[in-house]
Amino acid sequence: CAFVRQSANLWQYKERVQQHLARRLGAFDDSVHLVDGIPIALCGFARAPRCRSFKGEAAYGYYAAKQQTYYGFHGHLLISATGVITGFSLTPANGSERETLAGLVPAIGGLLIGDKGYLCAALEQELQANGIRLETALRSNMHDPRSPAFVKLLMRTRRLVETVIGQLVERFSIEKVWARDLWHLTSRLNRQLLAHTVCRWLNRHSLDPLQFEQLLAS
Repeated sequence: CAFVRQSANLWQYKERVQQHLARRLGAFDDSVHLVDGIPIALCGFARAPRCRSFKGEAAYGYYAAKQQTYYGFHGHLLISATGVITGFSLTPANGSERETLAGLVPAIGGLLIGDKGYLCAALEQELQANGIRLETALRSNMHDPRSPAFVKLLMRTRRLVETVIGQLVERFSIEKVWARDLWHLTSRLNRQLLAHTVCRWLNRHSLDPLQFEQLLAS
């Protein structure tokens, strides 16, 4: 319908408003950021050959948490230490997390915490040259020179991005794809990211700004 088309045409403005609110919240000034991925499946492995949407754009990927192969996209999410979204990129499901990260971080600095998918010496050096120190968990067969207390703190801090992803999935259905083309999908994703940031803005004076239930209660 005309409303849906008009809404999709505003995808760039949704992105700009989201980034503006994030700046007003001081998210880009934080000295700590977190990054993680969001599998966005069009369908499961068995149905993929019959999927007609996004031909040449989607791809097969692996969802480690569920130990499943899926067909679709992969969202790459960057947030501040206060849970404000500062960057997002969509790639095919087999897109490289390390390569995508380079395009997400130009506006930030300081400590960046990620999972093992971002473990790469070359990436670490590249980010270091741009004022960003990347810290990730190491593989089980690798020696970790960092203190156990520091590693524990990193892992505890990293839970914040899992909380934000959980909200995007449960409250805003970011994993669901009803669009039939990238234009409408991009518009919908930007709307969901903006909605989360608006909730964070409205809740900014709360003791726990990510407790969105308080907005409904009030």
